Amino acid sequence: MSFEERRKFLWILFLIGLLLIAVAANATTLAGLHFDDMARMANAVARVRCLSSEPIWKNGEIWTETQFRVEEENKGTLPPIVIVQMPGGTFGHLHSRVEEVPGFRPGEEAYLFLWARPGEPYRVLGWSQGAFRIARDARTGAESVTQDSAAMPVFDPMTRRFRFGGVRGMPIAAFQLKLKRALEKVNR
Repeated sequence: MSFEERRKFLWILFLIGLLLIAVAANATTLAGLHFDDMARMANAVARVRCLSSEPIWKNGEIWTETQFRVEEENKGTLPPIVIVQMPGGTFGHLHSRVEEVPGFRPGEEAYLFLWARPGEPYRVLGWSQGAFRIARDARTGAESVTQDSAAMPVFDPMTRRFRFGGVRGMPIAAFQLKLKRALEKVNR
């Protein structure tokens, strides 16, 4: 192999390496959180209804600030209207998307596992893992709950593998019982 061919080969390897680094840096990997762990780590757990969702510019980044009316408190003490900030959103012509960060539309109902440092706004714990959407059957009116992360692979640090899991289409009464039991473990 000539000097020119070797140099060309090394440049190609270098560019492939840069491409792989860029792809890896753009990826989002969430460590799997078990339901009981989320109940323990959350500052608050509540059933909420989205009132509004607006982009904000914060420290040179786009964030989305969502206001929720608290319908039912399950853990912690929340004001009647709670503000949740999450990274990403659309601000004018700029768009920032962070994988697995839940977004909400006015009128949507969900159970949220919330977390905040003192003096900071709430965030959804574990991003999509801490958001449980409530759906209502149009014919029967029956409510069910589906976790946002149920359709995405989550890294399980115990097994060191990706897994699919989460809550899907669970009747609301069964979800409330699961939540009650998890919170009882926290209070022991």
